Amino acid sequence: MGKVYDQRVLTLIEVRGGARDWAEAEQVFEGHGWPVIGHHVCGEGPLQGVLDPDPSSRVYEVEVRLPGALHNCERGASRRAQKALRRARLETYVRRAEPLVRDREMLTEWQAYDASSPSITRFPRLRHAVRRFASRLGRHDIRVRVIGTRGEAPGLARMPSTSGGGVASTAVSVRPLDGRWRGTVRYWPEEETERRKDRVIGWSMAVGMAAVFAAGATGGVRGFWVVLAALAGVAAVLSGARLFREGRAAGAGMAAAAAGAMLLLGLGPLQSADQSWSGQPVLVSTGIVAVVAGLWLLMRQWSWAEWAAWVVPLVASLAGATLLASGSVLHSLYADRLSLSPGDLDVPPIWQVVSAVKLLTFLSLALVLPAWWGFARHRHHSYAGTGEGFNVAIYALLLIAILAGVATLALHSAGRAAERTIAAAARGEEAPSYFGVEPKWVCVEPAEPVERLSGEGPRFDPKRPYLSFGVAQGMAVLWDRAAGEPLKLTARQVRLIPAESGAVCGAGG
Repeated sequence: MGKVYDQRVLTLIEVRGGARDWAEAEQVFEGHGWPVIGHHVCGEGPLQGVLDPDPSSRVYEVEVRLPGALHNCERGASRRAQKALRRARLETYVRRAEPLVRDREMLTEWQAYDASSPSITRFPRLRHAVRRFASRLGRHDIRVRVIGTRGEAPGLARMPSTSGGGVASTAVSVRPLDGRWRGTVRYWPEEETERRKDRVIGWSMAVGMAAVFAAGATGGVRGFWVVLAALAGVAAVLSGARLFREGRAAGAGMAAAAAGAMLLLGLGPLQSADQSWSGQPVLVSTGIVAVVAGLWLLMRQWSWAEWAAWVVPLVASLAGATLLASGSVLHSLYADRLSLSPGDLDVPPIWQVVSAVKLLTFLSLALVLPAWWGFARHRHHSYAGTGEGFNVAIYALLLIAILAGVATLALHSAGRAAERTIAAAARGEEAPSYFGVEPKWVCVEPAEPVERLSGEGPRFDPKRPYLSFGVAQGMAVLWDRAAGEPLKLTARQVRLIPAESGAVCGAGG
């Protein structure tokens, strides 16, 4: 199976050093799947008067094939070729690079149909209109589809089958399946058309995103997002007009409809106020899509050496994070904020796994780095085209920075949950759960005289309800709302009876 490539770049590569180095360079070209069109001694043949003569130097005409966008592909090809040859310790220079763009025409696709089908009416004009309408609906289609210009399509459709199974018929006509035959769009490279479509989609999505942020903002910030949404809408309409050169009104209308749909989706008019979108889910969703797209672009161009250099450290870091998560890091942070030890929380194993998954979602931020590199390489940026400007040291520093951000997110998650629990206890309300930790209000009934109870924490009052975190290691772990700190009592010396609320211990306690 051949290597995946998107672009072909014709390069003139000068190799110095004599016949032995020339043979090694040819092996490099063959190993990368780059066809050698021809070669000349430097300063001779078509290079006479262009380069200085040098009998020990040979200039190869090589077709460098590489994945990525057409934009700056000549720079990407030059650097890839230079890097491959320098790895072989050869003195080489890329003298010229020119992309080979062959796909300059996008021909229309036509569907053949039987133009002799009978009509249901006798009136000529009405019969013609009915047949035309039925043909557009595909009622008279035959199993022949052709691609060509407006003048070529009928002849292609009426040709007899090369196997002899079909018969040519002058009653066969064709209908276009797209509008390329009308204008100059068919003379664009296919990649240019895809780029223009992406711009329309991107600006339309920007309208919806700006609307989401505008709906949740106030004052001047709201006005900023409204202006941004309007500008994105104008850009979408202009991009649509550029996409359809000849039919500007149709293209602009389609782009405006797409932008309007995204605007309605962003504002959420069919949803209640408490269910409408907010900025955070939009950013998270956009980030996930961008990371997945960047990783896909990177994976389709990596060699095994680059997999070893990038994926192995990443997998190692994620494996280490999994081991940390197996120790329930989030539960430990949550307990520490409540002045408890991790052993004071008896968390079921399934919830420890769930908390580990949550931590791994934080650690997935580390994927932003290779995803960004995937976009950079696809666009042939100078710092990503060869990998020389993005070394392991920078990767390690950025990975440390990302892991620091992950630690901050973990601390924020556990700290916010603990603060909500403390606030609910102070108000006597039901406390929120946190990955299997479900605090409940209980009345504590001593099984022995109060003075004989053993434990640690503030003074115990059997008349007041306590927030219970359950029993762990033989101790009943409670929260004293009055003292604002935990209380631990020996579990065999007390009975925990569910309370109706955190107000008083009454009939329910």
